[in-house]
Parts: sequence; C-alpha cells; structure tokens
Amino acid sequence: MNDISVNGEGSPLSGQRPDALENPARAYWVAAVLALVYTFNFLDRQFLSVLAQPVKVDLHLSDTELGLLTGLAFAIFYTLFGIPVAALSDRTRRVQVIAVACTLWSLFSAACGLATGFFSLALARIGVGVGEAGGSPPAYSIISDYFPASRRGQALAIYALGVPFGTMFGAASGGWIAAHYGWRSAFFVVGGCGMLLVPLLLFTVREPPRGVFDPPRRPGEGASGSPPALAGTIALFVSTPKLLWTALSAGFTSFVGYGLLNWVPSFLIREKGMTLEELALFYSLVLGISSGLGTWASGFLVDRLGARRPWAYALVPGVAILLALPFFWGLLKAPDWRTALVLLAPPAVLSIAYLAPALAVVQNTVRSDRRAAAGALLLFVLNLIGLGGGPLYVGFVSDKLKAAGVPHALTGALFALTPFFVVAFACQVVAAWHLHKDRRSAL
Repeated sequence: MNDISVNGEGSPLSGQRPDALENPARAYWVAAVLALVYTFNFLDRQFLSVLAQPVKVDLHLSDTELGLLTGLAFAIFYTLFGIPVAALSDRTRRVQVIAVACTLWSLFSAACGLATGFFSLALARIGVGVGEAGGSPPAYSIISDYFPASRRGQALAIYALGVPFGTMFGAASGGWIAAHYGWRSAFFVVGGCGMLLVPLLLFTVREPPRGVFDPPRRPGEGASGSPPALAGTIALFVSTPKLLWTALSAGFTSFVGYGLLNWVPSFLIREKGMTLEELALFYSLVLGISSGLGTWASGFLVDRLGARRPWAYALVPGVAILLALPFFWGLLKAPDWRTALVLLAPPAVLSIAYLAPALAVVQNTVRSDRRAAAGALLLFVLNLIGLGGGPLYVGFVSDKLKAAGVPHALTGALFALTPFFVVAFACQVVAAWHLHKDRRSAL
C-alpha cells in the first residue's frame, strides 16, 4: 500500500504552520535558490558535452570515450552515491547536505581543467558525479515540505528549470570562454562560480519541518524523526508499480534526451559547420528557452489535470516524446545549422516534459521521511538508463559507423535513437495505466 495518494492535498500536522502558508513568497524563494544551485549542478554535469569537440581534439579521445566521460563514468557514481546520501538526508539537515555537495562538485569541475588524458579526466568526472549525488534528492524533499501536493508539480518544475538554464548558461559560457581562452579556463571559471552559491544557500534557505503538508499517520507507521530503513524504501519503490514504471519511463525518455543533449553540440559543429562562438550564442538560447518552456508547461499541466486524472502525470510526457520524433528527424536532415536550430526547438520542449511530472509522482506518493531516498531511487533508474546509456550508445554507434566507412557517422548514430522514442512512449502508457488503476482502487 502506498503512503500517500499521488495527488492528495494533505494537511499541515497539528501545531505546525509551514512557511509556505505563513509567507508564500518564502516558499518560492526557496524553490528559486534551489533551482539556481541545480542550474550549476546541471551546468557542471553537461559542461563537457558543450566542450566535447575541443576536448576530443586536444586529448585525442574517441567518440566512445567521450560517451563514457559525458555519460556512464559520471552516471554510475552519481546514481550509486545518490542513494546513501539521500538516506542520510532523510535523517539530517538537508540544506547542509546540499551545501557540502555543491562544494565538492564545484571543486572537481574545476579539476577537469587539469586533465591530461582520458583517465585523469575520468577521475575528475567521477568526483563531479559523487558531489552532485547530494544535490537533488534533498532538494526534492525540502521543496515538498514547502508546498502542498496540489502545487508540487509547479514547484518541482521551478526546481527542474535548472536543467534548461544549466544547459543554456553552460553552452553560452563554455562556448564563449573556450573560444577566447581555451576549454581548460572554462572549467576553472565554472567551478569557482559554483563555490559562490554555498553561502547563499546556507544563509537564505531555512530547513523546513518534515511532513507539514502530509495527512496524519496511521497507528504503526512510525514516529516522525525516526526515518524508515533504506531497505524499506527500496522495497516500497520496487513493489509499487506506479513508482517503478514512472522511473522506467523517465529512464527511457531521458535516454533519448541525454543522447541528444550530449551530442547535438558536436553534431552542429562537425556536421553543420557551427563555430564555438555561434554555439555559445544561438544554440544556448534556443535550447534554454525551449527546454525551460517544456519544463514549466509540463508541471503546470499535470497540476491542472492530475487532481482528477492522475494518468496525466505519465500520458502528458508520453504523448510529448512521440510528437518530438518527426522534428528530431527534420533536425538531423537539416541543410545547415540555422535550420537545425529551428527544428531543435520542438524536441527540446517535448523531450523534457517527463521530468517535473515524474518528480511529482514520487514526492506525492511517499511519506516525508522517505522522500529524499525515493527521489534518489528515481534518479538512480533515470540516470543509469538515460545518462549512462544514451550518450555512450550514440558515441559507440558513431565509432562503429565511422570504422565501417559510413559518411556522417554521428548523424547516423543519432538516427539510431529512433526506436527509443517508441520505447519511452510505451513505458509512459504503462505508467499511466498504473496511475489510473491506483486512483480507481482508492475510490
């Protein structure tokens, strides 16, 4: 049995009045600050993808090695460390956990600028992954204690704006700095800027009481302040079909998303003749605005539709990823980078529509003392499949096609993502069915 309904409103616990009710502006300020921290979290994560072409040339890397560095080498440590760090966050002060994590990933991001080859860069990327493991799960939990369930979709969408903003600022700053001062300087700058966020976080984000918007617990569910064992949260997650299928559908949708996100900059430079400065200006704006619109709109839609139609949390992103497919084909067949950017905008809007709904399903389903760990489990599945698999798959196929003498190997490798659009849609349909079934059984 699930802890809380997917779209239940909940109510503040007796004797506690959350900041979101006393001062709604504070709740949105917290979401905005955490979104800013997440912007640098995602910026550091994706920075290597923006700088892939100059790094590849300077360090003599293959596309498979680039796929490992931008995907799997990061994702394995990010996902594995995320679960125990999230379990710790369910037992301690979450704001401090994020502050320590931000310090670590910023330092290791700067260390990427010192790399001399594949292995030294891989070690720095692993450090970034370990640091970033402590970023999002405690942030999900904090936001869920500032907003009731009926508004968490939009609140988590504000936080998830860190993805498009991080991508936009990463492409803009990384491309410009690399064009003028070299790719190593770009890593030093972004690492230093990340360190500046730590005092802002510590001095302006107040640790909220846990579970203030949750309904009172039934007898035998455990006392507040005594979080359940991590094994119990894992068992709940894998035994709850709507949670498991939400994670799987997010994973395969992000397989497509990360495959595109990590390789489109190289595709535009190699295949369409774009320069780093043009990437910094035009690509960053198109991707940032489009992805931001998709993130906010999906959170808004599921909050409006989900109260009566919980299947919308899965079907909205499912339909979106299927609609992105023809634009994706057009992007790859575009005659020049300007046309390609125009055709990139719709997939950028549609392929990100899964994130805020998936976060809302998980955070609205589990108890407050499981939320960080449950969020980490979602990220474990999402990033192991998507971030770990998507970039590596594209890089591997590109190298194979190049070895076989196929012209425009990277374009062919990106075309090979096509079946995964359909797989992602199918998983979202199954998730929608379980959300609908769970709603009916609760009536």
